[in-house]
Amino acid sequence: MTISDTPKHKGLRDCMIGELQAKGYGNPPIWEAMRRIPRQMFLDSAFEKFAYQDKAFEIGEGQTLSRPATVARQTALLEVYPGAQVLEVGTGSGYQALVLDYLEASVYSIERQRTLYMKAKALLSRFNSTVRCFYGDGYKGLPQFAPFDRILVTCGAPSLPQQLAAQLRIGGIMVVPVGGDRSQVMTRVFRKSETEIEVSEHGDFNFVPMLEQKAGE
Repeated sequence: MTISDTPKHKGLRDCMIGELQAKGYGNPPIWEAMRRIPRQMFLDSAFEKFAYQDKAFEIGEGQTLSRPATVARQTALLEVYPGAQVLEVGTGSGYQALVLDYLEASVYSIERQRTLYMKAKALLSRFNSTVRCFYGDGYKGLPQFAPFDRILVTCGAPSLPQQLAAQLRIGGIMVVPVGGDRSQVMTRVFRKSETEIEVSEHGDFNFVPMLEQKAGE
């Protein structure tokens, strides 16, 4: 598969970034990272002409590629910086992981759906990405690489995932949508000490639910 990115795609991408800027979603480094990424490559070809609309799209296995506005807002809350060690829970298509990679973070991404894991890993390699992809249960995180400076959860958790919070470095930030299957509140967790966290809420969102690994997988 060849990465096709035409002048038309680039023009549509500029329009998408302009809309994010007008709404104040994101910040200059995030906008520049998203400007560099051909979003159409992370979608089924049937959706290509809609790739730069502010919509979420199905990517298979009951998962979705988040709206550009959601990506920008969630990434801004994470406050990523160059060299930060970031755990992403829910690789999905790989788009969000590549945004983090282009922000010069050291990205570890975990996905529980094998089909999506394989597709995302292959696609990210075509961008010469440094993202490390793992197949496994996102609830468990990647304790062997902890502590992390940042943790980003891209699926809705029914409650604050304590096992992930425990993998956060003191002074670190976790961003996770928390709530039911239909709606969640974007929640930002700041780890103040070994025993104390500070939690803030940042609006309602709609993510697919976070799932535990199936028995036998």
